[in-house]
Amino acid sequence: MKKNELKQQISAAIQACLEKKAEELSILEMEKGSGAFTDYFVLCSGTNPRQVQAIADEVELRLKRADLRPAHVEGYKQAEWVLLDYVDFVVHVFSEKARKFYDLERLWKTAKRLEVADLNTTLKKRKAPSKAAKTKPSAPKKKKKKKA
Repeated sequence: MKKNELKQQISAAIQACLEKKAEELSILEMEKGSGAFTDYFVLCSGTNPRQVQAIADEVELRLKRADLRPAHVEGYKQAEWVLLDYVDFVVHVFSEKARKFYDLERLWKTAKRLEVADLNTTLKKRKAPSKAAKTKPSAPKKKKKKKA
């Protein structure tokens, strides 16, 4: 899979998490020789079991629209730690308690931390039109007169 396509999928998963008000969103880019079974982790937290499930549901729904289904899902019924495995990336949706207990950021401390803005910036650079595709600038807009 192309890296840009992968980042678009991860970005869609992140937007789904944010739409459901996920907290403490983290993105980890795993090192090649780290023994990780995937390229990226997306981690977030929900404040209660229903929100954890709602976040997981939204991620699945959003990626399903892009014709991407998880290879494996774990922990949905318990809603303490829902794992959505999309092979090239894994989405972890935690309860606050489970997030602190498992502390994946510490466990994978050698992974590169990415910000949501990092993914979006990369995608915008790739989507930017070439110089040849640019059109001439439009005429300046007229200022509106203020009424006294």
